[in-house]
Parts: sequence; C-alpha cells; structure tokens
Amino acid sequence: MTTATMTTKGQVTIPKSIRDSLHLRTGDRIEFVVRGSSEAVLRPITKSVDEVFGKLHIPGQSSLTVEQMDAAMAKQFRSREQ
Repeated sequence: MTTATMTTKGQVTIPKSIRDSLHLRTGDRIEFVVRGSSEAVLRPITKSVDEVFGKLHIPGQSSLTVEQMDAAMAKQFRSREQ
C-alpha cells in the first residue's frame, strides 16, 4: 500500500509510483469521487494529444482526405433527416 501525508494547507503529494501508474504529468487535472463517508477515488481527467493519437487507427485502412470526411458526414446527416 502506498501512503502520503497531508500538509496543514490540505495538500498531498501523489507518490511517484501512483503518478507513473496513472500516467500523470505536471499540469494534469484529477478528480476526487467521494464514496460514502470514508473513501475517495482519485481519477485523472485529462489526456494529452500524444496519449490519444492513433487510438482510432485501424491497420490496413487507408487515410481519408478532409473532403472525403466532410462528404461522409454530410451523407450521414442527410440520411438522419429523412
């Protein structure tokens, strides 16, 4: 179990092992979710572009141009209006 100590100002340093595990970096935002009266969960709420870049890539699928993407979105919107 990893522990930390709260300062008189209510500040806590997140231990390095936890920061590394959650991929937290300077400037990242986190949220605390309180569960009941004796437990809180810490969750990262920001991701850098580098961390999400390429997540939607499908190997073997060719890239689309901006014009092709615009045409596909327009077609989808038209089909919803009918």
